Amino acid sequence: MVKPDKATPAVIEFVDIAGLVSGAHEGEGLGNKFLSNIREVDAIVHVVRCFKDENIAHVSGNVDPLGDIEVVNLELIFSDIESIEKRLEKSRRGAKSGERDIIKEVEALERIKEELNKGKLLRNIELSAFEKQLVESLFLLTDKPVIYALNISEDDIGRDENNPLIKDVLNYAAGEKSGVISISAKIEEELLQLDEDERLVFMKEMGIPETGMDRIITSCYKLMDLISFFTIKLPEVRAWALKRGTRAPQAAGKIHTDFERGFIVAEVIDYRTLMDTGSFHAAKEKGLVRQEGRQYVIRDGDVILFKFNV
Repeated sequence: MVKPDKATPAVIEFVDIAGLVSGAHEGEGLGNKFLSNIREVDAIVHVVRCFKDENIAHVSGNVDPLGDIEVVNLELIFSDIESIEKRLEKSRRGAKSGERDIIKEVEALERIKEELNKGKLLRNIELSAFEKQLVESLFLLTDKPVIYALNISEDDIGRDENNPLIKDVLNYAAGEKSGVISISAKIEEELLQLDEDERLVFMKEMGIPETGMDRIITSCYKLMDLISFFTIKLPEVRAWALKRGTRAPQAAGKIHTDFERGFIVAEVIDYRTLMDTGSFHAAKEKGLVRQEGRQYVIRDGDVILFKFNV
């Protein structure tokens, strides 16, 4: 409708981190480098092999998806325990002063450590508001939401329920309320070699409605509870990824900190209404553009003009 010179989609950045081996928390493999990389992300896409092929070696010599998941989870648990022990050492010294908040922190950290020692992941542990805040301040790894990306064979596309390896992971993921998506890396690689028309034909023949990357992005949006809003500032139309429940000034801050600091009002219209009307100007003349203040919670699909003054 707008015909901009540039259309910028919302962005999710994926960081490709090499596989984690047993003993990583003690420096094996990439060790602490891996753990520091994963500490910086918002969510984890854990790629799990769910196919057998004698021509493709497995690092442990046996295709065992649940075993692979356990190796990674245990390393993340060990790393979290180390982080908590460092914080506990400091907090216990502070607790000697008798300060109530520090004593409360020590008690919370000891309880969390006890749960981790049982092999539990933080995302599966019921935490109080205080404990949750404490966990977030420590950037603990097992608190991060996870999608298990099951790397399946071409033969298993659309027939996941027939593969016991896949069923095992589906049951495991359901138990911890994590996301699951099945992808054939081999097919995805082949799709990348084709031009758009050939790709669409191939996908139709294979019964694949959308690419694996598109499905992963959609799953990540859902996992991290993200929405998109749009801005039109010619020559560019742009989509912005945003946490659901964010208010207008903070959404404006995604564009520029000055927008949040000097926020006055947001002129808002749902993109469907805008498309039906034909233009932002026409929608405004018909009274379809709303003026929203600081308390307005951004909705998925909002098209927004932010007004500010600094």
